[in-house]
Amino acid sequence: MSGVKGLGGVRGGLLLGLVIVIALAVTGVWNPFPGVWDWVDRSEPISEPDVSWQQRVGGTPKSVTIVGDTVVVEQRTRTEVRSLATGAPLWERKADWSAVAGGDRDAVVAVGKLLVKGYELLDPTTGAVRRRDGDAVAVWTYRNMLLDARCVAATDCTLSAWDPRGTSPLWTAFLPGVSSGLFADNPGLLGTRRLTAHRIDEAVAGPEAAPPLLGFPVDGRVHVVDTATGRVVQDVEPGRDERLSVVGGRLLRIRAVSVDGSCQYAVSARDPATGQEVWRRSGFNLRTADSAGCAQREDPQGARSVLIGVAPDGREAVLDGYDGRLLLVDAEGEKLLAVDDRYALVRSADKESVIARDLGTGRARWNRPAGAKAGAALTPYAAVLTGDKPNRLVAVDPRTGRELVVLRTSANALAVGPNGMVVGEGREIGYVRFGAGAGAPPPAAPPAGSEGGTGPGPGRTGGAPDPEDSCGPKRELCANGNG
Repeated sequence: MSGVKGLGGVRGGLLLGLVIVIALAVTGVWNPFPGVWDWVDRSEPISEPDVSWQQRVGGTPKSVTIVGDTVVVEQRTRTEVRSLATGAPLWERKADWSAVAGGDRDAVVAVGKLLVKGYELLDPTTGAVRRRDGDAVAVWTYRNMLLDARCVAATDCTLSAWDPRGTSPLWTAFLPGVSSGLFADNPGLLGTRRLTAHRIDEAVAGPEAAPPLLGFPVDGRVHVVDTATGRVVQDVEPGRDERLSVVGGRLLRIRAVSVDGSCQYAVSARDPATGQEVWRRSGFNLRTADSAGCAQREDPQGARSVLIGVAPDGREAVLDGYDGRLLLVDAEGEKLLAVDDRYALVRSADKESVIARDLGTGRARWNRPAGAKAGAALTPYAAVLTGDKPNRLVAVDPRTGRELVVLRTSANALAVGPNGMVVGEGREIGYVRFGAGAGAPPPAAPPAGSEGGTGPGPGRTGGAPDPEDSCGPKRELCANGNG
């Protein structure tokens, strides 16, 4: 009996202690539970070799962007920013959407709420408000500028361009309304749609420079705006069988008609300033139409100033949107995986390797073994490749193919910066620096003008390549045309 009484006393003491701990936690005096839960829920490493740092964010990321010394993580109802060096949280803000404008030195984070006019521009390092707007209905973010649209009436809207950290507009332009779907951040304009890859985020490269011309859809018409001056250079209505797109400084008229049960295609490009046709191609399928009556519901595939399509002989090809030149025609059985205006990544016909080719010459720069389901993306700083069985994420110099990092991981590639990339799985994200986890130390880049690349730019000492050749074939994508 005395043993039973003693056991009852122990239980009573434990119960009293638990009540005291709960009371202390409720009153905020002391709360041991978060630490206990963190111990129970400790994360496994996201990759092998391990990343430089790994953190659990508040929600599943919608997008991730490397900005200077910070990492901007957009989630469903908030945005949080972390240190690129350590992953430590710097600040967070409740927001339904966010987007980054500017480069490393002048970047801002635009945030706003869905179906609510206005936005704020925040400093990526401190979260301080740099500029506030209460009227804009839509925002477009680029590396060299930010655009917003505001409407005083349904048919009376103004488009304004800003330096990312500017306080007064660079220019304003009148638009007779905006499409009902143009709201929040980066609503779709009439340009190109990128090739996508499993396990590589579509926005992995971060913001790009604004193209020379943008096509705004308004009430069934397309208003073509010069991003240097704000001048509306064309106001065009597509024909019944046409789709309009603005690519490489040209207005494309893409025609698809059904003949004998198949779609027949023709594409012509016009100079928006004069309206004159500058090039035309027939039989070139830009993949804008589906099989139901050749209705064109998609933008053409491409990137920057180039277009991707299927040539009349059935092979995939890359076109220069500016002058219509054939920049690349795949060999029989090859498959385009990724393209920008410099290179193309192609899966070989035997599905055992990925080949990087120069656009314009078709010369193979490098190739590496890859499975039949390999995915790829091109960014200014690295080409990213995925593999399965076993799962891999690999970043290589797009010019030379030298390995920057090799990870054994099932995580996704979320963002690529000058010196590393962010990978993530669920709520876990991590940063890996280029040069870590590669099969061998990256070799020195070849000297300028030699075979296999142009070498790193002046003053660079890291393992990542320069984006110095990412301005487009006419250098139309760089500010002032001079990079």
